[in-house]
Amino acid sequence: MEALYEQYKGLMFRLAYQMLGSATDAEDVVQDVFVKAHDVPLAHMSEPKAYLCKMTTNRCLDLLKSARKKRELYTGPWLPEPISTPNSDSYDTVITKDLLSYAMLVLLERLSPAERAVFVLREAFDFQYDEIAELVGKTEANCRKIVSRAKKKMGIAPEEPHHTPEKEIGEEWIGRFLSALEHGNVETLLTLLATDAVLLSDGGGKVTAALHPILSGERVASFLLGLMRSFSKRADFSVELAPLNNQTGVVIRQDGKIDTLVFLHIEHGAIHNLYFVRNPDKLRFVDS
Repeated sequence: MEALYEQYKGLMFRLAYQMLGSATDAEDVVQDVFVKAHDVPLAHMSEPKAYLCKMTTNRCLDLLKSARKKRELYTGPWLPEPISTPNSDSYDTVITKDLLSYAMLVLLERLSPAERAVFVLREAFDFQYDEIAELVGKTEANCRKIVSRAKKKMGIAPEEPHHTPEKEIGEEWIGRFLSALEHGNVETLLTLLATDAVLLSDGGGKVTAALHPILSGERVASFLLGLMRSFSKRADFSVELAPLNNQTGVVIRQDGKIDTLVFLHIEHGAIHNLYFVRNPDKLRFVDS
């Protein structure tokens, strides 16, 4: 069982994380599954990978059903818990392979638990439909329909792969964005933002954050410039770039501690979505 744990813990964490949007819960799922699997005779695990993935999927489905009500009562927008993705082989960071983009994790919140499970298994892990059917207890034809329905809910064309253009954002591009903020250059900032840009801020009711989405490029620009003016007055304020969720994220620190994580989602050469994660409970999986 120790050998199976070492071999599949990374895979199971990635699966659970993308199904739940919470690294904390995903870590708990991995531990729970292996505790239960420890009592299963190895002879019953003719295909350990499939067996463990099915246990992980079932556990996540149970958690998703209970999480839906909690998220409906959540203060302000609910955003996924970010994770560090440096080049490392440690348990906490063996998560870059098969990882959907942060923007895609946000879109997954539109799906039902079953839709999310099937979509993640297919689009992130490239499981075949017959394998998915076995894992989730549905027919192959039903799984195909579920993926099609999920893509429609997420605004993805049926034939479109889960392309993540934000991975292509280099530090130079983000640097221009941050420079425009630092110098209060409204004109440049508006050229970088889509006219229908949307900013979501997750404080979880524990820190100050916008309780409602900020809509339109002009309003987002105004909001960002106001934040920059406020932060720039503090001597303990700093900004840096870091590898988060397999892309370049912006890390804002105060007194050396992480205060906010920012993700930018680009479409057609402009920032379409901005995600600000401020809830302290969602910052612990990022290197401090």
